[in-house]
Amino acid sequence: MEIIVPLLTVLGLSLFEVISSIDNAIINAEVLSGMGKRARRWFLLWGMLFAVFVVRGLLPFLILWLVVPNLGIGGLIGAVFSNDPHVAKTLEESSHFLLLGGGVFLLFLFFHWLFLEQKHFGFIGERFFYSQGVWFYAIVSILLAVIVWFSIQQNPLLAFSAVIGSTAFFITHGFKQQAEMAEQKLLKSNLSDVSKIMYLEVIDTTFSIDGVLGSFAFTLFIPLILLGNGLGAIVLRQLTISNIERIKKYLYLKNGAMYSILFLGSIMILDAFGANIPQWISPVITVVVVTYFYVKSK
Repeated sequence: MEIIVPLLTVLGLSLFEVISSIDNAIINAEVLSGMGKRARRWFLLWGMLFAVFVVRGLLPFLILWLVVPNLGIGGLIGAVFSNDPHVAKTLEESSHFLLLGGGVFLLFLFFHWLFLEQKHFGFIGERFFYSQGVWFYAIVSILLAVIVWFSIQQNPLLAFSAVIGSTAFFITHGFKQQAEMAEQKLLKSNLSDVSKIMYLEVIDTTFSIDGVLGSFAFTLFIPLILLGNGLGAIVLRQLTISNIERIKKYLYLKNGAMYSILFLGSIMILDAFGANIPQWISPVITVVVVTYFYVKSK
């Protein structure tokens, strides 16, 4: 029975990685369609290795190192694969900062989608929120103020981590907007295939941040994150070369990704305040939400 939770975690991580990166896969497929066969093969092989082993492999370590810099890079790598109870306690005590910052980031991501992004309306009320887009900045500002107020009562650094999460959202959101404009330029430009590949790698890195941060709602055990995100990235690459047009027909998959992000962000924030939510909750919610919107799309 002990194997069930890790398997659920890997399944949830892989599924979340796929659905949260659908937009990235569509961009890749459209740009790749205008490239030569050799360049496409190069990107799908080496680009996949870079996406899985470099971006999704190093980002979790980098994020964890920012949370516990006193361990150092070497110490952190050893800690991730160590059973030392002292190290485990250090990571556990510091995890609240990571969970709150990541949770704020994901909640901001959800509300930005709900209020400002064009979408296929899957629920009653989504059209209303989209028509009230001007309220996005008010909502997230009030939300941040409330979270900081409660967290500062416990630890000023916990409140600071919430601010870091909001800052990270607005920085990465700017990069995403730039990525969308870059996509249009790539489709219309006469840039070389090498230049297009470099653009795609930058775009892929930008889009991967959401999935990596969301993965900490599933587990703090880095090997499981690497395995789940890696499998998800591989599946996504296969969709990019074979079934991207079919995937685009499932109109509500993006809705499923965003509602998953809402739940995962909420779980991370509750955990940061000591709720101790069971580890199996996140993958089960992700599977249920994505399955619902998949069926709804059909």
